[in-house]
Amino acid sequence: MIARWICAGLMGAFLATFMIASGTQNSRAAETKTAIFAGGCFWCVEDAFDKVDGVTETVSGYAGGTTPNPTYRSHEGYIEALKVTYDPSKVTYAMLLDHYWRNVDPFDPIGQFCDKGHAYQTVVYVSDDAEKRLAESTKREIAKRFKQKVATEITPMTTFYDAEGYHQDYHNKNPVAYKYYKWRCGRAQRLSEIWGDKNS
Repeated sequence: MIARWICAGLMGAFLATFMIASGTQNSRAAETKTAIFAGGCFWCVEDAFDKVDGVTETVSGYAGGTTPNPTYRSHEGYIEALKVTYDPSKVTYAMLLDHYWRNVDPFDPIGQFCDKGHAYQTVVYVSDDAEKRLAESTKREIAKRFKQKVATEITPMTTFYDAEGYHQDYHNKNPVAYKYYKWRCGRAQRLSEIWGDKNS
């Protein structure tokens, strides 16, 4: 009888601990936020944001269009973009914005580096007024600093479709091909020219 009580007590303690731990995990999961940035080839934008402490997930995809289920071969009206999931207790939206600007050419109105056309334009998709104010403020600061018009659009959050599986983590799955593409496209060279620091 005593053994049965002890067993029941231990089981109750285990369940209580499990529920607390599960509640903590769910709470942490609920605290994450998402942001969407378009900065040319989504392989490169994903590579850049994967290096940010506090970013928990990055997904390459297509944003801004209206036709359902876009694909790499058929995504007219869409822009290559990246969905960033992050922990706001470790990295703020302002910090993500700063990282974004330093990984794009904000002055190019027709694309990014060797990739030209609507699909490669730079866009910051904002989810609320606070993000919009911050994005527009930093855009004005960059225009003032460089005395150039910033072509990057600031627009409300939109429908986002994940890109095909072979595009996800491309920089990790195909490091040699990726590095060759990035070098040939002149991305790192142009970023260094604009921002004066190394972008790897």
